[in-house]
Amino acid sequence: MKRFTLKSKTVSNITGWAFALPAILGFLIFNLVPMLLSGYYSFCDYPILSSPKWAGLKNYILLLAEGGGSSQTFWLSAKATALYAIMAVPANLVFAFMIAVLLNRKMAGRAFFRSLFYLPCILPSVASSFVWILLMNPDFGLFNTILSWLHLPKSMFFWGKESVLPSIVFMGIWSTGSTQVIFLAGLQDIPRVYYEALEVDGGNAWHKFWNITIPMVTPTLFFNLVMGIIGALQVFGQAYIITEGGPNNASLFYVYELWRQAFRYMDMGVASAMAWLLFMVVLVLTLIVFKTSDKWVYYGGGDE
Repeated sequence: MKRFTLKSKTVSNITGWAFALPAILGFLIFNLVPMLLSGYYSFCDYPILSSPKWAGLKNYILLLAEGGGSSQTFWLSAKATALYAIMAVPANLVFAFMIAVLLNRKMAGRAFFRSLFYLPCILPSVASSFVWILLMNPDFGLFNTILSWLHLPKSMFFWGKESVLPSIVFMGIWSTGSTQVIFLAGLQDIPRVYYEALEVDGGNAWHKFWNITIPMVTPTLFFNLVMGIIGALQVFGQAYIITEGGPNNASLFYVYELWRQAFRYMDMGVASAMAWLLFMVVLVLTLIVFKTSDKWVYYGGGDE
């Protein structure tokens, strides 16, 4: 019996590792090994068509030093990405939360509207980008047509230096369906007994929203905030498909500049250094959010 038990346990372990092996190999081959290699390449002179040569901190100094070339575009891309993140993260969170609150109410066609608001997330980014190019075309786009009907000044949208970032932020709000779903799950997890108790005490809809909904959804807000920051700092598709970093480098996002260094200028060493600098920035910002979360995140067990 003991021998049979040990054998069964061994077979179970082997079976478990066999099922987990594809995920483990995928992580090692496509995540861990490339990260380690990029860390090494960041300290090398590495034109893609030749072998890497150790250069120490040259790439980091080249990027962070004030001057022209890679340093100038590095800081321009960092500025554009920071401005975009400052605008996009709160806008996406507020819009997604408001839609989630509406979709959490009992109404006719609720399932249809939930599917409708999530639909943009599953559309190909290239196709949706071309749709937005047509909508925001400064000459014949629908948005400028509406503005002219309202006797308001037209906008250059993606083609204007001052309007390109707000336009990209507005475009991003359209595809916050995944964030809405997470908020909706958090809202549905709030026990109804809390609202019923507040009704007994004479509370109105605002009291329910401010004293129950907001505190109870803060763990979900915390998760979406972290993921929103990470996603905003890695924005790429809009600059690659729509603006190509323009006009006048106004939408030269960090990851797009990283891509240019790697595959247009063939400098994998500088691109790897940029990747690790971005990793450190994301890590620091995430740690700051985690460190401050105990002051505003409420958990059901009573800890804040």
